Amino acid sequence: MEKILNKENHIDYKGKKIGMWFFLFTEILFFGAMFLLYSVFRYRYPRDFHHAAMEENIVLGSINTAVLLTSSFTMALSITAMKKGNNKLSSKLQGMTILLGIVFLVIKYFEWNAKIVKGIYPNSAVLLEMGKGEILFFGLYYVMTGLHALHVFIGITVIFFMIFFTLRRRITKENFARLENTGLCWHFVDIVWIYLFPLFYLIT
Repeated sequence: MEKILNKENHIDYKGKKIGMWFFLFTEILFFGAMFLLYSVFRYRYPRDFHHAAMEENIVLGSINTAVLLTSSFTMALSITAMKKGNNKLSSKLQGMTILLGIVFLVIKYFEWNAKIVKGIYPNSAVLLEMGKGEILFFGLYYVMTGLHALHVFIGITVIFFMIFFTLRRRITKENFARLENTGLCWHFVDIVWIYLFPLFYLIT
């Protein structure tokens, strides 16, 4: 009987993993299309893109990169702790991941606000007076970083539920597929930012 249950759990685990990888594949296609669009416009307007990128705050962008990389580390540690049966430590590390995610969003808010104060936002008079390439750069900036921030917010929300399930012992070392899948999604969001950071902040 125990062998049958273990086999069923293994099949269920594999099914959840396959489902998550399929979901991530669709996300790769989604963001990949935007990266392709960015590449086309950057090729057509290299000078405008370079000039527009000078408005970006490299310091804040670098801090946010460090914040997200650290959050991936704490998320990975939380999964490791769960595999070892330490639910309490896992929940604390998940909480740290949430905190880091919130820090990222707060910094991003200040970045966006600094541009909006200058009048640089979609369809603003200031933006429309710029070159076509600069308009496209900031359009892509708001869309791509905005969608990324939305994914961060959704990730934070999901991790909140994972903490709840962890504390209620609905996630254990024998049944941690949901937490591991959540970690995969969080790592994917971090990877997307690793590409966004040089494209918008380090462009030459």
